Amino acid sequence: MGTASKIISVIFRVGELVCASIVTGILGYYLSILDDADVPDDGRIVYAVAIGGISIFFSLVLIPPLRYSFWAFPLDFALFICWMVAFGLLTNRTGTQGCDSVWYWNTWGYYWGGWWRTVPVTRISPVLVGYGSCSSWRSSLAFSFIGGMIWLGNALLGLYVSSSSRKDPAPEDFESSSQPQMKESENPAAVEQS
Repeated sequence: MGTASKIISVIFRVGELVCASIVTGILGYYLSILDDADVPDDGRIVYAVAIGGISIFFSLVLIPPLRYSFWAFPLDFALFICWMVAFGLLTNRTGTQGCDSVWYWNTWGYYWGGWWRTVPVTRISPVLVGYGSCSSWRSSLAFSFIGGMIWLGNALLGLYVSSSSRKDPAPEDFESSSQPQMKESENPAAVEQS
């Protein structure tokens, strides 16, 4: 476990923390708006917020570059999979149309823009909603993908460090092998006993 791997691990953990915080903040704010409008929550967004909260917790716990943080590579890989599932679920919401999709202007843009306070949902249109909140939606998508890739990078780093530490000799083995071995005839205690 060298200095470079420790520094890279801390940088990755901070990146995981930042990405998870951004996604959780944006989507959590959207869920708060839905709550204010008395609209049921979207399960896909709730899943992404839950994964964001779990990621924030584990990135804080694993930020110190200690040996246990490198041995947590299975957890890193599991969170990578969870983030890719969240990214897929969120991306599937708008499909290939992005901010031109019906879901975007009928749900995200309508509630995010505050149109639910003044305009009934039956009168909403893409022209009325516009693209003002498209950047927040795209940011949540981008940072969920980037965060997932950082978790994968940390999993690969942890796998590398843990597999290379198995090949290194243990400290006890190293000390015992560095001392010259005495033959039984050279050992004074063995000579006195005979």
